[in-house]
Amino acid sequence: MKKAILLSTLGLIYLLACSSNDIENRDSEWLISSDEVFDGGPGKDGIPSVDNPEFKTVDQTTFLDPDDLVIGIVHNGVAKAYAHRILDWHEIVNDQIADRYLALTYCPLTGTAIAWNRKLDSGVTTFGVSGKLYNTNLIPYDRETDSYWSQLRLDCVNGELISTKIETFPVIETTWNTWKNMYPNSSIMTLETGFNRNYSNYPYGDYRTNHSNFNFPVNNEDNRLPAKDRVLALLSETQNKVYPIDEFNTGRVVTDDFDNGEILVLGSNTRNFLTAYHNDGLENVSYLSGSDEIVAEDSNGNKISISGEVVEGPMAGKQLIAVESILGYYFALAAFYPEIEIFQ
Repeated sequence: MKKAILLSTLGLIYLLACSSNDIENRDSEWLISSDEVFDGGPGKDGIPSVDNPEFKTVDQTTFLDPDDLVIGIVHNGVAKAYAHRILDWHEIVNDQIADRYLALTYCPLTGTAIAWNRKLDSGVTTFGVSGKLYNTNLIPYDRETDSYWSQLRLDCVNGELISTKIETFPVIETTWNTWKNMYPNSSIMTLETGFNRNYSNYPYGDYRTNHSNFNFPVNNEDNRLPAKDRVLALLSETQNKVYPIDEFNTGRVVTDDFDNGEILVLGSNTRNFLTAYHNDGLENVSYLSGSDEIVAEDSNGNKISISGEVVEGPMAGKQLIAVESILGYYFALAAFYPEIEIFQ
């Protein structure tokens, strides 16, 4: 009963928000049409970011089911994971891994998780949830200058830092079972967020699986793939291309030409991950099933981890450079990047 009331309340909030495009007057220009910026309902910081995340070890983490999705980040030998269960309610986590200041931004309406560098020219800042949406996608704001940023455009769209590009860090989205087997020594963000939320409940009903369920208008409607299909979008100045996760079945490596260079797309639908790296010297790379952290191997015996590191073989220690990419719902990537190519 409580769940039904919650869903009804959320639905009413979004319906009211959709009927009004009453954003506050901000005394600067927008890079996007302000008429297409919608009020999401809860208001600024109504969805609270997590600014002091707590972590436990894999062995201490008991609240996740094997198929629950997590967002993983690996940097300088340090691995951390953040559960969708928490991100659905908070959308932004401000954190630090070694020397890297990052904001993990997650939009449940577009299914997109992107890690940003929160060290800007103006200093190290934190990001919060503005309560605004563009193409049904999250608009964070930085607390240093109160500028507004578009998650999927990867830039600042309003305020003092307008037109500033976002520096992103690679993320790995996969199941909890896959992540803990690949990185058994990683740290896992806990439910101790400082807020009282029901993290066992998904707050958006059938949104993830209902291809017709949209709460806000979306530009550039593209029906080449079902709206909520999960795809990896590779982005560059010269080319944009999506790779549907359904094409990767139990495990596959695709060698492809992208942005005038050879790339490797590594993925598994059953293990729920999809990543892409610029190839640098590997030959005849194939998927390696039945392993944990190692997911691929080339004909010279080089073995590659999910994070793109060559962990065994003649090239051991080499780190492949990640392709700029975003994993999310197809409709969202197509809306922000019209006429995007589809891998087949």
